[in-house]
Amino acid sequence: MRKTKISVALILALAALMPLESCIGSFALTNKVLTWNKGVGNKFVNELVFFAFWILPVYEITALADILVINSIEFWTNENPVTAEAKIIDGKDARYLVQQDKTGYTITNLSDKSVVRLNFDASTRSWAVEHNGVETTFMTFVDDSHVKMLTPGGSFTTVELNEQGLMAYRSMVTNGVTYAMR
Repeated sequence: MRKTKISVALILALAALMPLESCIGSFALTNKVLTWNKGVGNKFVNELVFFAFWILPVYEITALADILVINSIEFWTNENPVTAEAKIIDGKDARYLVQQDKTGYTITNLSDKSVVRLNFDASTRSWAVEHNGVETTFMTFVDDSHVKMLTPGGSFTTVELNEQGLMAYRSMVTNGVTYAMR
């Protein structure tokens, strides 16, 4: 009987807290990149893009932008700047222009003019990350069952889009990152 009362009290307390907003934020930019990643192709392509974004610090950059700028703006203004196609964001140390178009996303620091962008080149069937004018291709579709993926060493390897290919690439990435950290 005592456990039931405690459980009911806990459920009621949690239910009462649900309407309160959190200051954590929605991590909209990071979630947009994750959503985009989920729509790139089949589950093997999506996993390969995930690992490529691990090698190139795409998720780290978007999470940092969310933590330092976007989530704070969302908390104080109740508006999410990432949901608009183009929006100026006043951060603590800089202003940012966040833009979305058919081929990707662009975040421009208006103070120092640095830019981070995800680009898809339809003619080469390649995805690239561009930062400060330097573009790094991380994945190119070879055919319906193969892609060329960036390795931790900066070269490319052909990966078959199946479980064996994905596991081999995952092993190479995790071993390469572990080796680079030593």
